[in-house]
Amino acid sequence: MNAAAFNSLPVVVLGAGESGVAAALLLASEGVPVSVFDAASREKLAARAQELASAGIPLSCGAEPVAVPAQARLAVLSPGISPESDLVRFFTGAGVPLLGELEFAFQRCACPVVAITGTNGKTTTTQLLEVMFNGAGAPTKACGNISPAFSSCVGESAGLSLMTVEVSSFQLETISTFRPRIAVWLNFAPDHLDRYRSLQEYRAAKMRVFENQQENDWAVVNKRDNISGLRAKTLTFSAYERGGDFELLDGVILFRGAPVLRMEDTELRGLHNAENLMAALAAGHAWGLSWEAMRPPLCGYRSLPHRCEVVATLDGVEYVNDSKATNLDAVEKALQSEERPVVLIAGGKDKGFEFDSLTELVAERCRSVVLIGEMAARIQAQWEHALPCHRAATLAEAVSCARAVALAGDVVLFSPGTSSFDMFRSYADRGSQFRALVQGLPSRLDPQELHALSSR
Repeated sequence: MNAAAFNSLPVVVLGAGESGVAAALLLASEGVPVSVFDAASREKLAARAQELASAGIPLSCGAEPVAVPAQARLAVLSPGISPESDLVRFFTGAGVPLLGELEFAFQRCACPVVAITGTNGKTTTTQLLEVMFNGAGAPTKACGNISPAFSSCVGESAGLSLMTVEVSSFQLETISTFRPRIAVWLNFAPDHLDRYRSLQEYRAAKMRVFENQQENDWAVVNKRDNISGLRAKTLTFSAYERGGDFELLDGVILFRGAPVLRMEDTELRGLHNAENLMAALAAGHAWGLSWEAMRPPLCGYRSLPHRCEVVATLDGVEYVNDSKATNLDAVEKALQSEERPVVLIAGGKDKGFEFDSLTELVAERCRSVVLIGEMAARIQAQWEHALPCHRAATLAEAVSCARAVALAGDVVLFSPGTSSFDMFRSYADRGSQFRALVQGLPSRLDPQELHALSSR
């Protein structure tokens, strides 16, 4: 369904998150009568309500009565709202067609799209692509799941070579014509089982990124995920096994056997970041960029906070903030990137999966673990036979416990493995609190001891 066909008719937007508000503001700027609905309370949505009100857009939320506007012909769905929710069912039950915000924005985009999906690494790779394309003379804008919303950026699309869009499984659930010129599949691992009925359903949602691609498009895929049957031309990569178009050998990224980029020339570390770089290089190669044009911007890129971010080294112990690790695959990659003994702080909101698959790796890499949040007791029951486990009621208590256990030369790794909403506003809030707690720790060693330790 083409959203442009409804420009003279009322449209509703379901969800007052960033994507929903962006879609509503775009519609209002086009002169379309639009109203927004959300199940959250007006108090929680106060800032969004003010933003909408300033544009003359009505918002119905919380327990307020919901009524279908007369002649409403389209409902634009924000990705944070499940298509199975009561709010969505109310409008679809009234015969109002549903269009996801990703599809809505794509139909208004005047340039080709490169789409990045995967369980982990999406935001880092999206930013790598943005700096790489811009640095190589192909103007682009990063948007989508990364923020800002795709709908807030399509007005710039006519002046861009391509749009770089991070896409989540939630966004892909409701596409119809969305067709990226280059689709990047980074990896797949269990996640979001509080939204999907099965792992297969979650994977099927992500696979829709390839659904509308044609023979002259490109698919950049992780070799380990064994994706086949794609219509697009394919480039594969892996830092963990040989045989892909892009491989890692002795710290050097190779393309079909030829050296392309040395990891030591970049600001990134770990095999997972090697794969993010491979995916970016593959997308650039598919677009027609030279290795010489891609290297400088990629080497200059610095990762975002909360992603294996070194916060401090105190008394010979390095403290690493990996709060963005909201699933098991992210924890696994963070642990695999460490060669030193680890004191792991993990745990958080129950997202419907277990931590037992990490037991062997945790026992191999960790001196001890400190557990927090809703899942602490369950994780302890799965891990305590393999290594010492401690439980903490707060993050401050967890940091204190980890410090007491860690020895000089160890790493205290804060890699929760699940989402933050049981104790924090977001993974960023969680990571910022960890950083502040660590930076507030006093040294226990006098200057002479510190000098002796650093000289070893």
